[in-house]
Amino acid sequence: MTNFLRTLAAVASLVLLPFAALAATSPETVSGATTVSPEEAGQLFDDGVAFIDVRKPSDFDAGRIPGAVHLDVKSALTQDALAEVVAADAPVVFYCNGHSCMRSSKAAEMAVQWGFSKVYYFRDGYPAWEGAGFPIE
Repeated sequence: MTNFLRTLAAVASLVLLPFAALAATSPETVSGATTVSPEEAGQLFDDGVAFIDVRKPSDFDAGRIPGAVHLDVKSALTQDALAEVVAADAPVVFYCNGHSCMRSSKAAEMAVQWGFSKVYYFRDGYPAWEGAGFPIE
């Protein structure tokens, strides 16, 4: 019976693992937003565009894009809070922890729904920013 249970567990993990990976992958695009690469995000940064870090407070405290405003998507990101940072017709970049993080896609989607018209979705997020050698604080 023990061999049967081990085999069953092994088969179950092989079957379920691809679905778990899919569930943990952020979408490549967000309707109404523009997905940007690290290089494009860097140019937006150089242009003075507002960056919104929607990660957990502990992630934000551990390191962030300089000048980024922290609005945790699960507790602090509201239409009013975002409007205090950036006008609805001004460009804004949302980022989190890369492809395994759903926070920036959710934030970008929310901003679009609230009528923000120049929403940038930095899907690659903080890990790619740091990996590209861009400034961090």
